[in-house]
Amino acid sequence: MGADCCGTSVKFEGLSADYKRRLWLVIAINASMFLVEMGAGALAGSNALQADALDFLGDSATYGISLAVIGASIRIRAMTAIVKAASLSLMSLWVLAMTGYHVLIVGVPRAEVMGVVGIMALAANVTSVLILMRYKDGDANVRSVWLCSRNDAIGNVAVMLAALAVWGTGTKWPDLLVAALMAGLFFYSSIRILQQSIAEIRAQGSSAVGHAH
Repeated sequence: MGADCCGTSVKFEGLSADYKRRLWLVIAINASMFLVEMGAGALAGSNALQADALDFLGDSATYGISLAVIGASIRIRAMTAIVKAASLSLMSLWVLAMTGYHVLIVGVPRAEVMGVVGIMALAANVTSVLILMRYKDGDANVRSVWLCSRNDAIGNVAVMLAALAVWGTGTKWPDLLVAALMAGLFFYSSIRILQQSIAEIRAQGSSAVGHAH
């Protein structure tokens, strides 16, 4: 279960009944929190909450896709991870666009709603992280699951800090700043997943050439 990103060591590929059970559990957790947080974000007028809700949705889709391709060829799993990386990049652009739009709108998010939902989401994320901790290192497919889970935990800590700052300052800027930072985190994770996916595809190609000779 080495974590090097060069595709040179054997990595866990998800072929475990225990791993699959854990994925189903975190899918249920993340799908539920997406619905709760998106509704709360609309109620509170919080971009940070809605951005974090999208991360829950992205995680649910990521886990579902990851389950579907477990056992497939290295190329298919790596290509699937590339698709997930692209979706994270699109998500980051959406969050940035929405943040820019809301900068022009007068209105301060409701800090109390942000705080309460942030605590709920943090509990869900910490639970997911602990469930998946054993499998945090693996191929691009498995690694993408871990990165999305980790993003959620980081995101919810940020949302809670934003809620405190909104309450303390009486302005919307902390909320907008956190939303922008989370967009950056999505994009960074997408780059990491893309790099590992490409490395695994290249490693498979080199191995195939070597066997041909």
